[in-house]
Amino acid sequence: MGSTSVAAAKADWIGARADALFRHSPTHFLRQLPREPQQQRSGTGAAARFGGGAGEEVLTSADSHSQWLMQHLPWDTEFFGTDTYRLFTGIFGAKVSPAALALAAQQLRTTLAARGAYYAFSVVPAEDIELLQALTAGGWRLVETRLNFYCPVAEATLSAPAPVRLARVDEATYIGRISATARNEYDRFHADPWFGEARADALLARYAEAATEGSYADAVLVPNEPGLPVDSFLAIADTPAEAGVPGSGSSRVLLTAVGPANRGWHLKLVAETVRRAAALSLPQVLMTTQATNGAVFRTCEKLGFRLGSTSHVLACHEG
Repeated sequence: MGSTSVAAAKADWIGARADALFRHSPTHFLRQLPREPQQQRSGTGAAARFGGGAGEEVLTSADSHSQWLMQHLPWDTEFFGTDTYRLFTGIFGAKVSPAALALAAQQLRTTLAARGAYYAFSVVPAEDIELLQALTAGGWRLVETRLNFYCPVAEATLSAPAPVRLARVDEATYIGRISATARNEYDRFHADPWFGEARADALLARYAEAATEGSYADAVLVPNEPGLPVDSFLAIADTPAEAGVPGSGSSRVLLTAVGPANRGWHLKLVAETVRRAAALSLPQVLMTTQATNGAVFRTCEKLGFRLGSTSHVLACHEG
């Protein structure tokens, strides 16, 4: 198949993958939200546009029967000193064989390795069985299974309010230390041996610092109880309601950590996140955690969170 034929086939491949691509929407499980806008933002529309954004490239398999949508991540590359990529997804026709897809996934690793040392990862919806099987057969490894919860704010079960405040910018380094110290051995970075404990700790520290500095989070909550040291935090990102779409808009828990001096505060911080969303007229709170995190499950059960979806993080590397 020539390059012109591949380009012509791309729309058909995207159409064949429409159901799996829809699962890339972070709110696809919210039944009150219309499907098509989500497809355009995160699913088929994102796949059709892919290649035009910063660092994006479309890699065609040797047999011209599939394509890989890869994005080079400059911040991660600089932080780790290794070229880092995120695989958005693969696109292919309905008739491509599992063996051909597995071979294409293996060839993708070879293509990246030919450029030098690299690290690549992908977040794959659990429903995308074809892609999951192709990547694992092609040498990608599972590093994390994620459960994506949501809480309808109007139906939440909240206890008495807890005293919290916004973290100050001058606390960024301190918040970073909490994040690195209260680690979870099953998060993507600590579960993947490529990072190693020191690099994983350093990344989580920087991630928490950036949230506190306002680089990507709208708020970072910390305890504000007299005499209680701050040994926990919760970072939040807000998505405003979409014009003309009733029930849209959310707050997302981006990152949270609780040290030994603040035991029990995960529940309180999440509850205050739900209260904050209510005050902002945002109808749901979203939260993702590892399938191993029983403590978060208990918080979800107490506050009225529901399971929305499951996804898997896979990775591969060279060097």
